[in-house]
Amino acid sequence: MDPPAEMDTGELDALLRAAADFASYPGTHGEDTVRQFLEQFPLPKLLGVLQSQADVPETVETVAACLDKVFSSRYGASLLPSYGEFIQAGLLTNSNSIRQLACKAVVHLLDKAGDIAVAVDTFVQHNLYPLLINCLIEGDEEISAIVLDAIKRLAEIPTGTDIIFPPDGQGLQLNKVAAQSSSMARIRILSLIAKLFGASSCTATAIRDSNLLSLFEDEIKDRKDMLKTLSALEVLYELAEHPHSNMFLLKTSLLQHITDVINDPSADSIVRSRASLISGRLLSSADAFMTIEKSCATNLLLAIDKILRTEESQNTDEIESALETLGLIGTTTQGACLLLSDPPKIARHVVEMSFDRQGRGKQLAALHAFGSICGVDRQEDQMKLDDHQAEECLKRLVYSAASNSPKLTPSVSATQFV
Repeated sequence: MDPPAEMDTGELDALLRAAADFASYPGTHGEDTVRQFLEQFPLPKLLGVLQSQADVPETVETVAACLDKVFSSRYGASLLPSYGEFIQAGLLTNSNSIRQLACKAVVHLLDKAGDIAVAVDTFVQHNLYPLLINCLIEGDEEISAIVLDAIKRLAEIPTGTDIIFPPDGQGLQLNKVAAQSSSMARIRILSLIAKLFGASSCTATAIRDSNLLSLFEDEIKDRKDMLKTLSALEVLYELAEHPHSNMFLLKTSLLQHITDVINDPSADSIVRSRASLISGRLLSSADAFMTIEKSCATNLLLAIDKILRTEESQNTDEIESALETLGLIGTTTQGACLLLSDPPKIARHVVEMSFDRQGRGKQLAALHAFGSICGVDRQEDQMKLDDHQAEECLKRLVYSAASNSPKLTPSVSATQFV
């Protein structure tokens, strides 16, 4: 950027007072108000103050807050393509306030600049994407969150996807960045992958083709740092919520690694619980059972069965998570039949705990899972299991549990919550 023009003290004070008033206005300024403000205090002059007063934090914060209000308007955002050099310099600066402003300016550029082609061209001309990635891994939490939003918005533009996943494979590669980053930076990259995965099936396909899902496998396999593993699982849990996630995730080794976590007695119970719930999300659709081998699902159920068989020595929250997982799997008829098959006929835990009046949290979790297995979440014509043996097995489990309980029906007494 060109050196800013000198301003006398009186002029600077007037500008700062006006900027503070503009920034403190509650709500959004009208377009005409923004125009009038910029007529009095042109954008080059405001940006010049950021440069010349970079070592005065209070001044920088005031002008940055003012400019954020300006750029959040359509008129202000329409000016941003002409100031790509400012955005570039802002992303490179060490000033937290200016870097945050530059990141927000990118969001406004993509949201409100008007001409998407011009906005994308600004990205390319000023090489903004690598700079945003640098802000993602090096900035504070607030800056990182803004960058996640900005890149997701870029991914929602067809031509923007090519910037993130260049067809020739010559651009910035997230897996290479992750390999050279700290553990915290890698988790932020995983968060970006999860955001992009949910943007569209096209970006999910690009993530798979770029082998970025292997980053999750790497973090989950290495369980030396349980806090890092839990962070990776939390991000994966978010990713697994997307409707098309299982068709991609189940074609990797992730389910096996998740099963290994559940089987790991040295892992914290909260880590095993999160891994368990992820597996439930992945197996909660009928398509899942067309993607994986039955042995993989059986191994997972054996791991969950081990948790429920040794419930006396286990954390109550972990048991409730295991029961919730079985409810997720039992949502479909395929999943319910699997839970009722040998081995391990794991649905018995759900039925028995539904009649158990000792642990109200566990019983409530079991009742929810029991309802899912019985078809409460399925369409009416799919409530009854299409496997006769599974249907008979469910009846026998209910009769057996009822015969060993003073209650004839699985329900929670109101007095249990007093």
